[in-house]
Amino acid sequence: MEHRTLGSSGIAVSDLGLGCMGMSEFYGPADDDESLATLDRALALGLTFLDTADMYGRGHNEALIGRFLADKRDRVVLATKFGIVRDPNDGYSRRVDNSPAYIRQACEASLSRLGTDRIDLYYAHRLDRAAPVEETIGAMAELVTAGKVIALGLSEVSAATLRRAHAVHPIAALQTEYSLWTRDVETEVLPACRELGIAFVPYSPLGRGFLTGALKDTNNLSVQDFRRIAPRFQRDAFARNLALINGLKAMAEQKQATPAQLALAWLLAKGRDIIPIPGTKRRRYLEENAAAADIQLSADDLSRLDQALPPGAAIGDRYPEEGMKGVNV
Repeated sequence: MEHRTLGSSGIAVSDLGLGCMGMSEFYGPADDDESLATLDRALALGLTFLDTADMYGRGHNEALIGRFLADKRDRVVLATKFGIVRDPNDGYSRRVDNSPAYIRQACEASLSRLGTDRIDLYYAHRLDRAAPVEETIGAMAELVTAGKVIALGLSEVSAATLRRAHAVHPIAALQTEYSLWTRDVETEVLPACRELGIAFVPYSPLGRGFLTGALKDTNNLSVQDFRRIAPRFQRDAFARNLALINGLKAMAEQKQATPAQLALAWLLAKGRDIIPIPGTKRRRYLEENAAAADIQLSADDLSRLDQALPPGAAIGDRYPEEGMKGVNV
């Protein structure tokens, strides 16, 4: 596995990272033993970039990563996030807190759960539209000065907000959903990252499993699965979306690869400033995803994929109405 750099931070990470959210919730029940085995396998395959957040499993995910890191901390680049505060009595309800006091509190809590003295990349998971981003970044920068955080990141912000934040303190990475199925960042956000020298970290690079081609319907999804409330996976929208991946599946067969591998290879070919973090909690899918780093796509291949899933082709929003309020802030 080769390496890429998180913006101007100089931090080197593997070409592909590992999104750890699903190890705790959102895609069915957790299985800590398999998740820990998957983390071990990831490191063996050269995937050194782990992505978590304090809200995943309400702390469970960070605690799980902390167990894994006990004797491996220096071999891993660790990213986590703050800012989304979940209602303990409601599975989806949440609020955003970017206040300086909360940022300091959240950082200490994450460090404790992770069992470490530093966070390599600390993201503001979502921004409060009512709070100046300059104040949020200023408070985050204090954590850098204190040595608790090495580099700063943002998630799901607009190009204008990114520029304002970067003027206060260098932003190493922007994390936003990006895949063959979700391409709106190509218009303004990705160009802004490149203008400012900021790495782009696509989450859900496989469209929450959609681009694997394995999900034929949603009837068998766990009642806890986020996709049961995601607009793109609702019956009519999902049926129409399924037709979009026929070209991807046909090309994968020609290339003797899986649709997931082609979707990841497409992202990797978009530039060395792009570091996808496909999520999985199973070793077999991890190994399949990691193999995508070895696939070389020609200019013609990329053009065919662009035509198969052009920008704006997806039917339905990425999140329910409340969730969409937190993106492109």
